[in-house]
Amino acid sequence: MNRKFKVAAVGGTFDEFHKGHRSILRKAFEVGEKVIIGLCTDDFVKRLNKPHVVDPYEVRLRNLKLFLKRNNLLERAEIIPLNDPYGPTINDEEVEVLVVSEETAPTAYKINELRKRKGLKPLEIIVVNMVLAEDEKTISTTRIRRGEIDREGRLIG
Repeated sequence: MNRKFKVAAVGGTFDEFHKGHRSILRKAFEVGEKVIIGLCTDDFVKRLNKPHVVDPYEVRLRNLKLFLKRNNLLERAEIIPLNDPYGPTINDEEVEVLVVSEETAPTAYKINELRKRKGLKPLEIIVVNMVLAEDEKTISTTRIRRGEIDREGRLIG
């Protein structure tokens, strides 16, 4: 497959690794030859004030690597610890495209503002639609942690 960009970037907490996470990662690997994946550190997660417990970094990293390995994508991935909303995207001239969810799109536009101020070329931004559960509501880690849905978006109970 001929990919459009040499380096793509995507970031997230990737807790309760679910169908939505797989969707955004697949899109990043579809458009980028190499994909930098920013994985939120435990310290950054604490600052995000999530409404639920989040698995430790090592657990989330293991689940992410498992997905990448199963899909033969590990060799094209570079997983980095993410300590803020921007990671290397505000400074790295090699990154050409940022793949985000509808939920995190505002951060992508902020990244481009910061890049412009530094005299860097803005990133192409690809916004991936949120994946819906059986009840037509968004699949989210929060909903999974509450026991409303499973990781595939199937209703529980």
